[in-house]
Amino acid sequence: MVERTVEDRLREEYFELLPDIRHVTEYLETEIRHCVLPILRKLDRYEQLNVTSRIKACDSALDALRRHQEGATFNRDRPELYTLTDLNDLAGVRVLAFPRSRLAEIDGELRKQFPDWTADPVPGDDEDDEPLAFKYCGFSEASTKVKGEFQIVSMLIGLFWEVEHSAIYKPAPQLKGIPGSLEIRERRGDVYQALRAFEETFERVIRTA
Repeated sequence: MVERTVEDRLREEYFELLPDIRHVTEYLETEIRHCVLPILRKLDRYEQLNVTSRIKACDSALDALRRHQEGATFNRDRPELYTLTDLNDLAGVRVLAFPRSRLAEIDGELRKQFPDWTADPVPGDDEDDEPLAFKYCGFSEASTKVKGEFQIVSMLIGLFWEVEHSAIYKPAPQLKGIPGSLEIRERRGDVYQALRAFEETFERVIRTA
């Protein structure tokens, strides 16, 4: 008999958890849409607010859990050490807003709804930079097994992340080293600065128009 690997056990666990993951995702998206509805109704014509959800795919979940381990590897002799329920983002929702001045207002509303959730903001590239996004995780009434996560982020940066994630974090095997490239990190920082500068200029022009 072929012995099951750590990955085999985790894949089995993933599909056992999948109904809970879906339930948490649906619950979280519904609650967040309800919370931001008053803000959505008073947006100016040039403003945007979008709520999206996603379920972490099985292989992505395994890769994420592996990256959290020492040396980014599993101990093959101790498969019982690992569970996908250690991940905070099997079920995730992202709130995108333009311009970024709406982020604090959205954050305030959602913190009222999820007061006990753990804050884990996405840091900027430099220590002195403001966070790129608000991020929270925790359990909801939808499941006692699977945690949910939501992010609140500038729409421009969020859309850039969609492109970056597909191009850099899910590349062909021969491009695996790209995320650690100094040149890529520097250019990514340039993109963040440019997007922030655009939003700041746009809001300043709108206020004085």
